[in-house]
Amino acid sequence: MTLSELQEIERASVIGSYARQPIEFVRGEGTRLWDVDGEEYLDFLCGIGVTSLGHCNEQVLEAIRGQAGRLMHVSNLFYTEPAMRLAALLSARSLGGKVFFCNSGAEAVEAALKLSRKAKRAGEVVVLHGAFHGRTYGALSATPQESKQAPFAPLVPGFRAVAATAQAITEAVDDRTAAVVLEPIQGETGVHVLSEELLRAAREACDAHGAALVFDEIQCGMGRTGTLWAYEQTGVVPDAITVAKALGGGLPIGALVTGRRLADVLEPGDHGSTFGGGPVAAAAALAVLGEIDEQLLEHVQLIGARLAAGLQELAHVSAVRGRGLMLACELDIDAPAVVRRALLRERLVVNATGPSTLRLLPPLTVTDAEVQDAVGRLGRALAG
Repeated sequence: MTLSELQEIERASVIGSYARQPIEFVRGEGTRLWDVDGEEYLDFLCGIGVTSLGHCNEQVLEAIRGQAGRLMHVSNLFYTEPAMRLAALLSARSLGGKVFFCNSGAEAVEAALKLSRKAKRAGEVVVLHGAFHGRTYGALSATPQESKQAPFAPLVPGFRAVAATAQAITEAVDDRTAAVVLEPIQGETGVHVLSEELLRAAREACDAHGAALVFDEIQCGMGRTGTLWAYEQTGVVPDAITVAKALGGGLPIGALVTGRRLADVLEPGDHGSTFGGGPVAAAAALAVLGEIDEQLLEHVQLIGARLAAGLQELAHVSAVRGRGLMLACELDIDAPAVVRRALLRERLVVNATGPSTLRLLPPLTVTDAEVQDAVGRLGRALAG
């Protein structure tokens, strides 16, 4: 089919909840994508942080093919080895508690909210301005953005949004608080790194009042910042983390991972997911985690610093934010226009998180040569 035919099908048959770029991609390998006409692109978005080991990573493909040929689904009424192994590995490499599997980041946030509210009945949830936690009702209620919330009011009650400062969190958390939910690095609103002072204040406030501290690591986790989890660079350990995006290497899977204190709060019947932790997605996630070792994490730190330095030298870039390979450029010109020029003229895939902000989430496996190539392409797109 031609692109115009696909667009006609979309107009007739697809709910219009996405503003798609006028490109049909048909193949991917590593940091490269190819469109239907055979044009090659450099992908510095990775499906919004999902294909973090590159497109069609051979280890992930092998795990998917092998498991799909044996067993694809039986539900959580029965045991499957991939899910049990994945839960044990996630726990061992993070908070040491237990895992609930689902299919997406928003679902992981929903599970975290239910966990927190059951641990402290009827408690309030404190969230930060600038946050994005998802679009389902609980996750949306934890996302204090007027443009996203207003069309769908009334929202779930019991959420309180405060400024992203240590003082605001300290003042907001009290004995009525069930949880503080935050992203160590706010992704969808422009890659804003929360200060360690803020994170420490959240930890201290939660400890003082018996509330759960939940870190949303859906975008900043899985090696994206140069450690497996972003919290490892802060000195602050949360009570639970939410994980998704890169976990499945391209397949949909999410998880809520607890520390020991909250590990046994949820009981049979409290929550569920028909497809959560299915054997194929779990096998893919095991392969992904197997590839994220110290060597790769060191590479992310090194190559991320090189990318940030290159971006800082470009015209119209006033600031570069982020850690590792989770970066944003603040521009003094229209970011969506730059994204379109980069895509259509330079064959570089990035995106805009606002009118003046570009976001870059290349694969963790990106090479130095690809970084230099991308910086050159972006520089030409910025030039107009």
